Amino acid sequence: MADKILIFGKGYIGTRLQEELNAEATDRKIYTLKDAEEEIQRFKPGIIINCIGFIGRNVDDCELNKDKAMQSNVFAPIILGEAAFRSQARFIHISSGCIYHYDYDKGVPIEENQEPDFFDLYYSRTKIYSEAVLNSLARKTPILTARVRVPLDDRPNTRNILDKLISYKKVIDLPNSVTYIPDFLKALKYLIKIEATGIYNLVNKNPLYYPDLMEVYRKHVSEFKYEVINFKKLNMVRTNLVLSVKKLESTGFKVRDIKEVLEECVKNYLKY
Repeated sequence: MADKILIFGKGYIGTRLQEELNAEATDRKIYTLKDAEEEIQRFKPGIIINCIGFIGRNVDDCELNKDKAMQSNVFAPIILGEAAFRSQARFIHISSGCIYHYDYDKGVPIEENQEPDFFDLYYSRTKIYSEAVLNSLARKTPILTARVRVPLDDRPNTRNILDKLISYKKVIDLPNSVTYIPDFLKALKYLIKIEATGIYNLVNKNPLYYPDLMEVYRKHVSEFKYEVINFKKLNMVRTNLVLSVKKLESTGFKVRDIKEVLEECVKNYLKY
């Protein structure tokens, strides 16, 4: 990994990647092409990673802050993609897997080449828009799009699904693809090394049922109690889906089953 890496965005994912890749990072707001080009000129990277994005406390905040969501999730990545193209740097875009409807009756994991079709949330639409433009640009320049879905981490963070479920004390029982962040960091590092391009679902193999995670947590925190509820009773628009990892596995990277990581995750989490 000889090329110098510059990460745009010092949020949750950006900070974790900066540590893992020993990379430079900037939290400069990207509103114009000039903003991006000045940072690229300052750092002179061979690889640019976009970690700029907006969710808020949850995806509903995007409905309340539409301009901020559009600027962060659509305009910033497109500007950075163009700036990377002009500077001949490789571009990596950290995206989201929350862009599909899922047919639980069929139960077939969604592959990367399937057309995104979840327009029910503004957050999801912004992610679809940015991917569409970058996919066009990728015909002329090397772009890697890494899709993250429901981050699960072994350290506390408000974005960590473990933190969220512990605080909610109510969980749904639908299978969902999850990205275990320590595995995500290794996977992205590997894809950078092999100079992969295109779209990759960076999730763990097989879906997670949230009660399974809660049971592992309760094994270590015996006083913890939670309730399993019907998703429909939440009366909230959300994506629940399962993504395929066949493409990631085809690169030679070993993708761990989500059930393999739960014990490790909770034990490490409780050390903080």
